[in-house]
Amino acid sequence: MTEGDTSSATEKTQYIGGERVAVLLPLPLASAYDYGVPEGMILSRGDFVDVPLGPRVARGVVWGAGTGVDDGGVAERRLKSVIARPDFPPLPDQSLEFIAWVSRYTMASPGAVLRMVMSVPKAIDPPKPVIAYALAPDPPTFRATPARARVIAVLTGGPPRLLSELAKEAGTGTGVVKGLKDTGVIQTLSLSAPPPPAPNPDQKGPDLSPDQQAAADHLMQAVTAHSFGVHVLDGVPGSGKTEVYFEAIATALRQGKQALVLLPEIALGAQWRKRFEARFGVRSLEWHSDLTRAQRREIWRMVSRGHASVIVGARSALYLPFPDLGLIIADEEHDAAYKQEDGVIYNARDMAVVRAQIGHIPIVLASATPSLETAVNAASGRYDLLHLPERHSGAALPQIDVIDMRIEKLPATRWISGALQDALGNVFAKNEQAMLYLNRRGYAPLTLCRACGHRLQCPNCTAWLVEHRLLGKLQCHHCGFSPPVPEKCPECEVAGKFAACGPGVERLAEEISTLFPDIRYVIAASDTLQSPRAAEELVRAIEDHDVDLIIGTQIVAKGYHFPLLTLVGVVDADLGLSGGDLRAAERTYQLLYQVAGRAGRAAHPGRVMLQTYLPDHPVMTAIAAGDRDQFLSVETEARKAMGMPPFGRLAALIVSGSDEAAVSRAATALGRAAPHMDGVQVFGPAPAPIALLRGRHRRRLLLKARKDIAVQSLLKKWIARTTIPKKVRVQIDVDPYSFM
Repeated sequence: MTEGDTSSATEKTQYIGGERVAVLLPLPLASAYDYGVPEGMILSRGDFVDVPLGPRVARGVVWGAGTGVDDGGVAERRLKSVIARPDFPPLPDQSLEFIAWVSRYTMASPGAVLRMVMSVPKAIDPPKPVIAYALAPDPPTFRATPARARVIAVLTGGPPRLLSELAKEAGTGTGVVKGLKDTGVIQTLSLSAPPPPAPNPDQKGPDLSPDQQAAADHLMQAVTAHSFGVHVLDGVPGSGKTEVYFEAIATALRQGKQALVLLPEIALGAQWRKRFEARFGVRSLEWHSDLTRAQRREIWRMVSRGHASVIVGARSALYLPFPDLGLIIADEEHDAAYKQEDGVIYNARDMAVVRAQIGHIPIVLASATPSLETAVNAASGRYDLLHLPERHSGAALPQIDVIDMRIEKLPATRWISGALQDALGNVFAKNEQAMLYLNRRGYAPLTLCRACGHRLQCPNCTAWLVEHRLLGKLQCHHCGFSPPVPEKCPECEVAGKFAACGPGVERLAEEISTLFPDIRYVIAASDTLQSPRAAEELVRAIEDHDVDLIIGTQIVAKGYHFPLLTLVGVVDADLGLSGGDLRAAERTYQLLYQVAGRAGRAAHPGRVMLQTYLPDHPVMTAIAAGDRDQFLSVETEARKAMGMPPFGRLAALIVSGSDEAAVSRAATALGRAAPHMDGVQVFGPAPAPIALLRGRHRRRLLLKARKDIAVQSLLKKWIARTTIPKKVRVQIDVDPYSFM
């Protein structure tokens, strides 16, 4: 990613009655539409407006001046007028500039980016008033009852109360309260919802080590300076990175600024939320897909009005309309979950750097395993590097053992080696906790018929159906197709011949139940932890030692701190190394390093056991030796030699549609029209590894270019030279992460 032009947005200009304005609508349209400003209305860039769009009324944003008739604009007689301007703060200039930047970089329409910003259109409408009850100033005489007397006693000398709150405090039903209102003894008042309690930046946090304090001081100075800079907070697992950047947040709060904390998976932030509340005295305000519509409306309003001082959220939180943002944190910045693969395709970490540059504010990229792009930028001096080399409170890094599975000779239905089994037994005997890590959900990744060899496959995707035995069903993890397990083979119609191939976390649990029938285990995967509440309950159970063993996928690989967790066993350490992905080795190293970091984070020493069939692979030797820098050096040189990111540019075209022949023809046409120039290579078209996804056939082309070549202009000209049928879609992925 290149940061590109982040020059100031168009200055605020007023548009009065009789003039034209361009209104950007939150729709995937090619450009803004022109509308007339009615007499008596004054508009400015960023104002929300309601406009006619065909037979309906749409809400958009004033994008700038309209196009005059002489310049090819809509004829006066056909020009429709703005209907209304809601009484709501305009979209901040920095949000407008960010929309334009993201649109240019990702080659998505600005309206599609605006839709991510205006994700809760109803939030712009006036909120429903809060109705409270209070004593009338001049009440009439009335028939007294004990229940009525209790209601009046609660209200006497106190603030107005909500209906349910008043009835509960008075120990009566709501009908009694409503009856007093009907008699005129009490009255209703319309109240505004109070702003949330503000975090207290001066509440004392934990004592910091000298390294932590030095890093915190550096970040606090950066926040105070009100200038753009990228600060890489690189610390080993357990080094206290969160406490360091909390001090930067406290500085932003003291200055009256807002702060945004991005987490790759907000459902996993249970312990983060507890630490935030301990440091700042209030619960954090969150932004993620599990919020109700009402919660999303309220949070969006609070952010836009400056009433939300700290937001922690998933990648979509980056598009909230912050009017006074002073700091951005991207925690676990290396995580692939920051990449959005649908709709507007973007990397939230990279776009967060741009958002910070637009706002002239610092951004902190925190990780125990920085991405190669971030590490190269830090090594070159482009990013500022802050290093925390030791765990907090003197805890030692865990011992790492590599188990060569080639000599284990396990039976076909066993996946836990003898050495790992013995280590688990020792941990349970000492009343400590362990974790088994396997990045496969369900019971088995493949089910086949032993009679004819037929494999159960998703009808909508090029993917095997994963058996989820606990739920009694099969599931496609790409489209969600979820049939029950058939009684007989759909190919040969023989019953009772299905065999589960390979292990998932459920199958590991089955093996554990045989090996250690008395221990308490929990399965932690994305289909068992589907909400922040479920994650909080899991964390509570582990912290209270109601669990002896955690069997989990990558959802538990990062961020958690469990003092009694002393052993981590990685069942298939080689899992992420296959497939030819550009970042396969880097991702595998990051995951293994992160999951290893869960062990021995407190007084008890930790141990990590990696089961692998590739003990000599550079990833395994680097993990075992604790030599991250050597691994990064080798990976960097390999990328540089191939001209791959961050030393070159990649962009993908994904051609898809329900008609396979039409998709193939369109992909072939794109291949023939591919650019030919020095420093540019085009690969494909070729069927995507997942050639059928959600019922759409897929072909891929990949453009590789030198770092100094602007791929966006190349892509624009390339696609313009090709006629694409309407029933075929071409998606552009600048800086692809997934090659599926």
